[in-house]
Amino acid sequence: MITANCFAVDPWILREAPLNMDLLPQSESVFALSNGHVGWRGNLDEGEPHGLPGSYLNGVHEVHPLPYAEGAYGNPESGQTAINVTNGKVIRLLVDDEPFDLRYGRLRSHERVLDLRAGLLRRTCEWTSPAGCSVRVRSTRMVSFTQRSIAAVAYEVEAVDSTVRVVVQSELIANEQLPTPKGDPRAAVALQSPLDAEEAAASGTRLRLIHCTHNSGLRVAAAADHTVDGPAMTSTSSESTADVARLTVTSELAPGERLRIEKTVGYGWSGVRSLPAVRDQVEAALAAAANTGWQGLIDEQREYLDDFWARSDVEVQGDEELQQAVRFALFHVLQAGARAEQRAIPSKGLTGTGYDGHSFWDTETFVLPLLTYTSPNAVVEALNWRHSTLPQARDRARQLGLRGAAFPWRTIDGSECSAYWPAGTAAFHVNADIADAVIRYVSATGDAEFERGCGLELLVETARLWMSLGHHDSGGTFHIDGVTGPDEYSAIADDNTYTNLMAGRNLRWGAEIAERNPHEATALGVDHEETAAWREAAAEMHLPYDDELKVHQQHAGFTRHQPWDFDSTRVDQYPLLLHFPYFDIYRKQVVKQADLVLAMYTCGESFDAAHKARNFAYYEPCTVRDSSLSACCQAVIAAEVGHMQLAYDYAVEAAMMDLNDLENNTRDGLHIASLAGTWMALVCGFGGMRHDGDVMSFMPRLPERLSRLVFRIRIWGRCVRVEIDARSATYTLLDGPSMTIRHHGEVLTLTTGSATRRPVPDGRRLRAPEQPPGRYPGRPGQQPDEQP
Repeated sequence: MITANCFAVDPWILREAPLNMDLLPQSESVFALSNGHVGWRGNLDEGEPHGLPGSYLNGVHEVHPLPYAEGAYGNPESGQTAINVTNGKVIRLLVDDEPFDLRYGRLRSHERVLDLRAGLLRRTCEWTSPAGCSVRVRSTRMVSFTQRSIAAVAYEVEAVDSTVRVVVQSELIANEQLPTPKGDPRAAVALQSPLDAEEAAASGTRLRLIHCTHNSGLRVAAAADHTVDGPAMTSTSSESTADVARLTVTSELAPGERLRIEKTVGYGWSGVRSLPAVRDQVEAALAAAANTGWQGLIDEQREYLDDFWARSDVEVQGDEELQQAVRFALFHVLQAGARAEQRAIPSKGLTGTGYDGHSFWDTETFVLPLLTYTSPNAVVEALNWRHSTLPQARDRARQLGLRGAAFPWRTIDGSECSAYWPAGTAAFHVNADIADAVIRYVSATGDAEFERGCGLELLVETARLWMSLGHHDSGGTFHIDGVTGPDEYSAIADDNTYTNLMAGRNLRWGAEIAERNPHEATALGVDHEETAAWREAAAEMHLPYDDELKVHQQHAGFTRHQPWDFDSTRVDQYPLLLHFPYFDIYRKQVVKQADLVLAMYTCGESFDAAHKARNFAYYEPCTVRDSSLSACCQAVIAAEVGHMQLAYDYAVEAAMMDLNDLENNTRDGLHIASLAGTWMALVCGFGGMRHDGDVMSFMPRLPERLSRLVFRIRIWGRCVRVEIDARSATYTLLDGPSMTIRHHGEVLTLTTGSATRRPVPDGRRLRAPEQPPGRYPGRPGQQPDEQP
């Protein structure tokens, strides 16, 4: 676990000093740079030592057979794993023939700084070789938001106290040796040497490698160019082999003299284009970057981020660590989706190959809500990617004997690649999650073109799945049986409440948008009879309820299951799935991640206040949070029902998921959904923001630890600033025509440039429900301190 003092607390940067070798794999994820298309893990410039080398292109993967002890109809046949593509960030240094390697010699100082406003990773270190020669090394690394295919490094070496001969080797490396993964099934499958060489070239200061994957047939190209600035006798040479292209720079530096190399790397890939076409693509990317220049790239990056922070920043007063964490979270969510452009947003972004680089329902339910109200262009690109995979989803539905489309539980290219069908195939709620993202985006932006095109078709095909998956009983009630909801510790259950409610929303909005776009709906074969059937199913959707306990059931029969034996469960036996058989877990009242509690957030209109409070109190003691997706939505509902200290502690847990490595797997990549959930916990929890169609409402209330919260959202072509303190909330319409909102039920009209202030009513102080032993949320080692 990363301790709290590993990174200095600062509102706009993440600073690590000194270097902690034991935490190298985790820091590589934390310091990763990406734009959603190209991703570079935060490996040291010299490449070694490392935890996991990582250079990624979104969508580039290898396929491999999925082994089964027994064959069965409908099992996915192939797995997909994101691969480590050509590494362009390596710059090796030799000082008087001694390799610059931090495991040898004396490391006199070392600092890395991730600048969240500039989008740069800076490194400064001073090192004395085993032979006694000292050098100072500085590097600045970036992955460009404005030039999608470009990443770059500025590398500088300075002699400190004596004249030294230095050799710098700037490389492109394919098929790097990867560490053997450990037994944790959440870790990625390491595919050794997945790339077949097609072309290698080195000329002057320019390098290029082109490869193709063995099985998936994806062609990957990387090219690099360099600007070298050093003393007069500095010389260069270049060479290439099948998997390595290298520029070697040799110089002699007197004390205080510097050698500087600016390296620009262009990436490209395709599953259909020819080798010459992909070669030309990366060469063109380099030409454009050269025209911009290093300083131009830096300036463009800052301008891009200035615009992002102006519309997206969340200001927190009262907890400096939380302020840093929420900006860290916003930055990494932006990196995951900014330039994905009709590709998936993986659950780890492009920070590591955890979960094999797959995308799940996390994207639509946790990541896209944040992006909808801050960077809607990224949302439409993500939904267009889902739309592009409709052929695979329709094929999967037909294979399962269903109509419409069955979107995959986990995937890279749009086809299902989960070998465990109870948690994979049966988790049909992913269809409703995608539909919900469509509804939210259309409602927030009014994008009519998307609505009548991709949006409508996604809603129609997902609605058709529910009609063929569910059924009306003899009394007319609609049931969806044998499915797995968000909680992966309950599988193949009847009438999962979250699934049923979200499916009902899918059906209602599918009917509404089809009727709003009759010409396009008719082209998809939708008629009035079909939409009427959708509305009827939604109206008659069954919601399991325990009349004795007066709580909603997570699924039919859940509250009669035997409770989990928490008294006999040791703290070191979490996550349960690594220490107990699923068969035992499935039969007990134990919840991996918020399920019914999540339903109370996404479909809050279906529950009154009293039921929300009772439901939350019932499910808290059996929710173990063996998933990083849980804390953020528990924070939202805890705040809504009045447990402000508990809500604050859940918000902190979501925010610190990776900065403190709370799940002990940050080495495999960051938890992008939990990072996005930090925004959810603050804006939807303490800000009380809810958006339902044409209604935007707020029920703000702060926990005692926080004295002020400020955030901005974009909706309906407007930007609204919300400022909350202990006694009041102030709403300011920054741009756009006047609009109405609701503040604790009161209707307010906002006009551009004017601030509207309203008091925040006192909330109830309730005794918080208990959590499973050893599972109280918050910072490591924290204990509950809320008083009745």
